[in-house]
Amino acid sequence: MVKKWYFYTSLAIIIAFLSAGFKPLKIDANQWFLIKNPDGNRYLYPSQEQEDYTNLNIPFTGNLFIGFKEALGFKESEGKYKKINSLGYMGKYQFGTETLRSVGIHDSSLFLRSPKMQERAFVALLSKNKSILQDVIKKYDGTVVNGILVTESGILAAAHLGGAGSVKRYFKHNGKVFIKDAYGASIRSYMKAFGGYDTSLIVANVNAVANVN
Repeated sequence: MVKKWYFYTSLAIIIAFLSAGFKPLKIDANQWFLIKNPDGNRYLYPSQEQEDYTNLNIPFTGNLFIGFKEALGFKESEGKYKKINSLGYMGKYQFGTETLRSVGIHDSSLFLRSPKMQERAFVALLSKNKSILQDVIKKYDGTVVNGILVTESGILAAAHLGGAGSVKRYFKHNGKVFIKDAYGASIRSYMKAFGGYDTSLIVANVNAVANVN
């Protein structure tokens, strides 16, 4: 009988001891978990200072090629594959019909319906322009022209805007000539905005066409 009493007493003490270790967590004591925030604004950022994130680009792509093409695509059309502007330029990268033909695409309707075709057309045009502008890239890459650090990606972006011929003219005049499109975007602005990306994977090929198969 005494042994049973000792057993049950010991068991009760052990249970009481273990139960003490499972007290409810006081959530409001943890400042990182904001429970008193009715408008929800402060849930958006890890930091409580919103200005710490003013210039943060999401998703972060660094200087990778995907960052280059997505940034340029957003500038051209906000990334909309089916967009046609007031001058008839089409797709995510705003191709004209003549430029499309130069990369082997003759069906504009099919082009608008196919994101894959648009991406391939963009790469083909980059390859073509890189070939045409090889001498310009070799001569000016890494130099400063009219206050802009020139890079290969900046040159290719400028060629996408105004054509390879306009880029050659820009450098012929040491960046002092103002070349812009119908909406006011200039060769110089594209050179600056899209400089510093890694476009080394683009193979120079003046005969490049989009593989639509």
